[in-house]
Amino acid sequence: MSLLDRLDRLRRRRAPDRVVVVDTTEDAAPAARPAPAAGRGGVDGTPDDVDAVVEMRPSRAHATSRFGKLEQAATAVALWVLRVLAIVLGLVLVFFVLRELWSIVLPVVLALILSTVLWPVVKQLRRVMPAALAAALALLVFLGVIIGIFAYLIPRVLSQASGLVDQVVAGFESLQQSVNDATQNGMFGFGADQISTWLDDGLQRLQSNAQSIASSVGSGLLTGLFTVGSALITLLLVLVLTFFFTKDGPRFLPWLHLWSGQRVAGHVDELLTRVWTTLGGYIYSQAAVALVDAVFIGLGLWIIGVPFAFPLAVLVFFAAFIPIVGAVTTGALATLVALVSLGWPQALATLAVVLVVQQLEGNVLQPLLVGKTLALHPAVVILAVTAGGTLAGIIGAFLAVPIAAVGTVVFRYVRESVLDEDPTSGGGKAPLRPEQVEQVEQRVDDGQSAREAAQAVPPPS
Repeated sequence: MSLLDRLDRLRRRRAPDRVVVVDTTEDAAPAARPAPAAGRGGVDGTPDDVDAVVEMRPSRAHATSRFGKLEQAATAVALWVLRVLAIVLGLVLVFFVLRELWSIVLPVVLALILSTVLWPVVKQLRRVMPAALAAALALLVFLGVIIGIFAYLIPRVLSQASGLVDQVVAGFESLQQSVNDATQNGMFGFGADQISTWLDDGLQRLQSNAQSIASSVGSGLLTGLFTVGSALITLLLVLVLTFFFTKDGPRFLPWLHLWSGQRVAGHVDELLTRVWTTLGGYIYSQAAVALVDAVFIGLGLWIIGVPFAFPLAVLVFFAAFIPIVGAVTTGALATLVALVSLGWPQALATLAVVLVVQQLEGNVLQPLLVGKTLALHPAVVILAVTAGGTLAGIIGAFLAVPIAAVGTVVFRYVRESVLDEDPTSGGGKAPLRPEQVEQVEQRVDDGQSAREAAQAVPPPS
């Protein structure tokens, strides 16, 4: 019986007992595409109890069905929910792993960030000197600059700490006098004696602890972050890892090509390149933003006449590496210093300067510099800083955004390149043979980048 005869018999029936839809797409399995019989396109081997055989594409059959559309929507929602759950579970797992292995992860992360800062200098020095000497020289110069900056700043900040406490005491006394005058004029509904007692108690406590507060600012800041022993060990590990990262960093990609499989080598190469570019771009762009914030806010504080303008500007620079949270904290601190030392007009002027600079940062500098590198939503930044601060204090808050940026890069690459890859295409690049790795290493020693050296070596046959 031909196909037209079967369709005609189907039309004569009001309720067909059974209708078979045959997939005739070119990529269907052979078993799903029975060969048509000779004549007008019938299907061989059709069972006797089948009333109609309709050949059409599955997508078209789905589109004509109300339940097909509902099924597609439900599948899409289910996949979306599974992805969200996978991301949440992955973040929770990463959080617990970092918490347990933080003493090991912290030196590695700090060394990677420091290596991205030093690598442009090391790359230029490698053209005229051996790699080990270039890495050591760049690291020593960087340490000398950092030690010189802190040697210049710390004595000045500590010497002005007692003066800052005196300013707070004077501002507190001024506030007490203002409240007393207001209560005597009947501006508040409660008694002046009660308010005066509160302020007297607070002033006595502040004056009695002023010297101890001033003397403990420097030591309390250092010991509050971590103990001296762990700090020295962490610093030593960071310096050693930074030296090896900058000395042998270009050799890592050929080594990974040698030990990774055919499908993994190309992905590892591209992913590490993106992570390295993201870290370096974040550090340099955030340093530029921090410098602009410190210069303009410090200049504004100096013009207004706020005391401790220079230490506050330095604090603004370092706090800018903790996005959003650092800016709010330093802005509030500068406004408070202006309030207790000069009064409300200067405090409002200081607040205006901070807000103008923050608007310049948020609307111009961040999108222009940092936004192209990170593209992180502010909510993600706040959550990352909160989690980092909970995990490791100030150091964790500082490292939270770079780690979140790296995680975002990895997630986007996996989603765009790995999940969307055709599994039959083979993917990736073929791993290099040992002799090819030696050629790449020789080219890297001569000054070429790892990517240029790998591209210059003929592919394995």
